[in-house]
Amino acid sequence: MQERFKDNIRSSIKVKEQILEDAEMISRLEKAIGIIVDAFRKGNRIWFCGNGGSAADAQHLAAEFSGRFYIDRMALPAEALHCNSSYLTAVANDYSYEVIYSRLVQGICSKGDVLIGLSTSGNSGNIVKAFETAREKGIITVGFTGSSGGKLKDLSDLLFNVPSNDTPRIQESHIMLGHIICQYVEEVYFSS
Repeated sequence: MQERFKDNIRSSIKVKEQILEDAEMISRLEKAIGIIVDAFRKGNRIWFCGNGGSAADAQHLAAEFSGRFYIDRMALPAEALHCNSSYLTAVANDYSYEVIYSRLVQGICSKGDVLIGLSTSGNSGNIVKAFETAREKGIITVGFTGSSGGKLKDLSDLLFNVPSNDTPRIQESHIMLGHIICQYVEEVYFSS
């Protein structure tokens, strides 16, 4: 059993080493930081969406912005779209689960905001619809997916497609990449 544990850890490290060696992925981190800092400076918001474990990661990353990361500072306007359970269950029941995020994007997001969608497959219907609506409204889209990018590949202004097809390894890398973005957004935004 212990050797299997070690295999899990090695697998996680291998995916992260592939990201480390991917110059384009590292460059996209810098772009994402610039996009988010620029949005905050212009008075825009950052919105997150995901399902299951990706919803938990979306909420976690939103909290890093609206709470704090390393610096004791003011809250930044970031929120996960799934946190209102009354809204979520009403819309899923009255319309469909596929529109839970796109209706919010349509109703509360503004041009210049940033929508970050986490989907290990890149094919989650509700995230895809949210990104389609975001495009129509001039909202910047950042996708966090697995290796193929799925349908989000063509709908993302910036894509972090983790080089794996294994959901836990993808999610571990999403949170790592998200933490890097949070750290340097905070550092850049509050240093000026």
